[in-house]
Amino acid sequence: MFETLDPATVTEWRAGLTQALETDSGLDDAARVDTIRALEELVCTATAAQAALAAELDASQRAEQSRLGVPAARRGRGVAAQVALARRESHHRGRLHLSLATVVRRELPHTWRAWRAGRITEWTATVIARETACLDLEDRWAVDETIASDHDRLERMGVREVVAACQAEATRLDVASVVARRRRAEADRHVTLRPAPDTMTWLTALLPVKDGVAVLAALTRAGDTARASGDPRGRGQVMADTLVGAVLGDDGTASPARVALDVVMTDQSLFGGSDEPAHLDGFGPIPAELARELVVGACDRDETIWLRRLFAAPTTGELAAMDARARLFPARLARFIRLRDRVCRTPWCDAPIRHTDHATDHDADGETSAVNGQGLCEACNHAKQAPRWRAGPSPNTGSHTVETTTPTGHRYRSRAPTVATVREVPIRVDYVLTG
Repeated sequence: MFETLDPATVTEWRAGLTQALETDSGLDDAARVDTIRALEELVCTATAAQAALAAELDASQRAEQSRLGVPAARRGRGVAAQVALARRESHHRGRLHLSLATVVRRELPHTWRAWRAGRITEWTATVIARETACLDLEDRWAVDETIASDHDRLERMGVREVVAACQAEATRLDVASVVARRRRAEADRHVTLRPAPDTMTWLTALLPVKDGVAVLAALTRAGDTARASGDPRGRGQVMADTLVGAVLGDDGTASPARVALDVVMTDQSLFGGSDEPAHLDGFGPIPAELARELVVGACDRDETIWLRRLFAAPTTGELAAMDARARLFPARLARFIRLRDRVCRTPWCDAPIRHTDHATDHDADGETSAVNGQGLCEACNHAKQAPRWRAGPSPNTGSHTVETTTPTGHRYRSRAPTVATVREVPIRVDYVLTG
């Protein structure tokens, strides 16, 4: 039983559980199911403990920043990044964890008691907090009491049921705030791209409900019409092809789009002497065969192709320099760093690169160079500007490594990814699709 909540105690308990997993449990099936349930409750309580500590960290760091004279509007910067690093997750996830930790304990007391008792998951607590965010504090307390005061009932509810119940109560208490929230949500419409298995992608659009339903109906109608006329493609294939054609202009309804793609591949892969995977900027690794197919297809369509040599380090295979004939002005240097780092260099943050950052700050005489440069997402770049964050290139590591030290003294290293074997020299194939 825990007497104190500290690293040594938690590590000791985890070590005991790890040791227990080395042998067969010896339980009958009913006991196995009961133990799985008990462990799930333990996981829920553990995430609640993480939330409690995150909230304490936030309060402590804000107090320290206040003592250092940080303006009130900037206090708390960097705390979510510390939570994310500790939980080995992205800065975005760290922000969500910290926001939940500070809100649930203060504004959703019944939800907090159910969470720390292991009756609900962290995600269920997140959903309740999200669906009541538009309400004032008094109404939020009322929804929390209605939905979460009966822990047995709450535990039996599925996530969709919890969402529906929260939305119904929020609408009953303050319909105007629900309408205002919907309008704010419509302003947040956007499109994202994520890698999918087998060199595919998920293109996701967050749209107002009327637009999303209308788009799906139009694509479905196109698929049904094509299938009825004998098109051998499946309905899903027709819908996907119709969407691409409408955006890129292949269906005659729009002007051809000009699109630039950055592909990093070795010279041997380009000319068929190797199957070293290539890297497509904004997506990730792609097979050499597909990279060659993209280049050959661009040539067949008389599209513009630019080549630039990028040299790999002889011992690590990571990108180390650009063609000396290219001028190293900031725009090209920033592009090189983006191609070298691929995603945000903060450990466990796979967000797209938005800023080219000086690892050692420019104000601290940090050089504007590839060695002192790193690609970061916007949130991580802002986080490291908080007091007592330090970062810089880590020498004598055999690769491009940046070491970051947080205000609590924890150190994290990030290493640039390898793009080629040490025997090969990578080049960038940069081509523009002109339709």
